[in-house]
Amino acid sequence: MGKGGGSIPDEEWERFLREAEAGSQGAPEEPSARARMVARRLREETGPPEGWRVHRPARRQKGKGWYVVGLLAAVALLVVALVPGRVAGWFGVGGGGGDNTPLAAESQRPEQPPPTETAELPTLEQPFKGSPAAQWSDGTAGISVPAARATGWMSKKQVAQALDRTRDFLAASSLDAGVLRGEQPSKAIALINPHQQDVQDYLATAFRIPSREYDPLLLFSRFKKAKVRLVGDVVKTRGRITYREGERHALEVTTDVTYVYPVVRAAPGSDEVTRTIVRREVVVSWDNPATVVTDPGTFSLLSYKVDTTNGGCGTFTGYLTPEFGAERATSGSGDGPTLDPYDRSTSLDDRVRKVGEAGCGTASRL
Repeated sequence: MGKGGGSIPDEEWERFLREAEAGSQGAPEEPSARARMVARRLREETGPPEGWRVHRPARRQKGKGWYVVGLLAAVALLVVALVPGRVAGWFGVGGGGGDNTPLAAESQRPEQPPPTETAELPTLEQPFKGSPAAQWSDGTAGISVPAARATGWMSKKQVAQALDRTRDFLAASSLDAGVLRGEQPSKAIALINPHQQDVQDYLATAFRIPSREYDPLLLFSRFKKAKVRLVGDVVKTRGRITYREGERHALEVTTDVTYVYPVVRAAPGSDEVTRTIVRREVVVSWDNPATVVTDPGTFSLLSYKVDTTNGGCGTFTGYLTPEFGAERATSGSGDGPTLDPYDRSTSLDDRVRKVGEAGCGTASRL
């Protein structure tokens, strides 16, 4: 790559892919692990309290031909609990007998949350009834992908491929039927740079011994099939992908997507439908293979945040654990502010700051 950071020709990129698959000499050094140093620094910082595990982009060390890809301190987790007496009903827009025409794709952050209408309960036949998600698109159709343009070291064609691969990761991590049933997200993990050792260590620990510090739900949606099952095969989504030139001419891609999962208890004959709502923001870097060790077709994770409603508050089992009516009646009140899980007019950072150290807020609707 020239000093100006111009795009590598497609022919050179294809040659690199062939050589990388076969093994090559003189590859750039792989990114080193710094996340835990950053995490320790964050714990030692003084000042006003913020949301626990608040997003902090890890610093990168610059040098000739390499840089550090850190991320594990760059996470945030916001859980919204559903509690009796505080949930403002099963409000909806366009659900159950109304206009269920899908909304136009989300090209930018909306200015306000979806409106509320008459309360309606979801059913097995209409699991999104009484919810704004009734007008959202299905699966990856609800994730808006922008037009590609040459950016950083990548040509227009390469950017388009990277955006498609990024959406593939979202599908494999949050929409794949097997993963939703609790299986390992092997396809999603295969898209993550295997030389990003902090991430690989994190994932290995998260699936082996899930905890508050190592929580696979930060990146993946999983239900325990012995407890709950999805209603039908449709997950409603709304969100968008954006991109820009990152450090060292990398393609930095940001994803911000809300997923709505209708579920029932796994017991035969169960017909009470509830919903779990998950909003994730994942930022990835498609690095220049001339400067960073990366396998062809993989990206480095830069940061991730998650906001979960009715997926379990203060529980770290590695699975989303929704509550149903009887459980909500005895679960007590949330200890944080009331939040609308369908509101995409505010950033996840703002939601984390609003909840602060409380950890669990109260959902205004499902």
